[in-house]
Amino acid sequence: MGFPRSVFAFLISLLSFSAALHAAKASCTFDTFTVPSKYTLIAVQGIADDGTVVGQVQDNQSLALLGFMRSPTGDITVYSAPQSTTTWLYGDNATGTSVGSDLDSGSKVHGFTLVNGNFTAIDYPKAANTWLFGVNHVGALVGSYGGAGVVKGFLLVNGQYNSINDPGQQVTYPMAVNDNNAVVGSALSGWMNYGFLWQNGKFTAINYPKSKYGTILLGINNSGVIVGNRISADKAFGFLYENGAFKSITYSGASYTVVGGINNNGLISGQVYLTGASSLGYTALCK
Repeated sequence: MGFPRSVFAFLISLLSFSAALHAAKASCTFDTFTVPSKYTLIAVQGIADDGTVVGQVQDNQSLALLGFMRSPTGDITVYSAPQSTTTWLYGDNATGTSVGSDLDSGSKVHGFTLVNGNFTAIDYPKAANTWLFGVNHVGALVGSYGGAGVVKGFLLVNGQYNSINDPGQQVTYPMAVNDNNAVVGSALSGWMNYGFLWQNGKFTAINYPKSKYGTILLGINNSGVIVGNRISADKAFGFLYENGAFKSITYSGASYTVVGGINNNGLISGQVYLTGASSLGYTALCK
């Protein structure tokens, strides 16, 4: 059981939420980047406070899907988890920890951490599959576990798993956690994605108004600024959410722009889709 490229399948309606019918446009300063020519950029995910960005590329020769890390100076390192056929990197912090998931030859998904390059598998007890998506600066992890259409979320703190899921829903993906253990993610009900904020066992729904296929939340920083994507058919459109208001994130001339994460300095990571299959990674400051 694999995991979709940018998590375009998600989660549950938790509490009622009202918002303006149209979001304003954020003012952003973009810094775009490419990956080495032997690779194709697949997804840009989280960003650490030092500016390190993680995501996924495809090797153009072998077609293998691999994780990547882009340093603040622009150096790109490609990573394949041990004994895996596919590797995803989703989150990173400024203390040397990256998190992700890998698919083994038996089609089982495992979560993992990389701490200063040292690999540790993270498997939820007795679960068919485990995905690991986010890490904060004190080592708390968020992810999901399950299989056969039932996927539940968790927060892992000091070896203790805390459940994050609505009993009435089958799929929950907690995607990011800040240093206050505030978690954002999405849940899937039918074809609709529902964004949520979870903290201390309480869910709050956060959904972009009138989004055809719903909302996916992907990042939250210590100031409570949240980033995510609204889903329309096979495309996604990025936004930031602050003080109860949505602001769309757009790159001039792009077909569409998605976000992957946000750090505590307000720097946002994501991907710009140009004509055809062409895309660029980016970091951006938006207000």
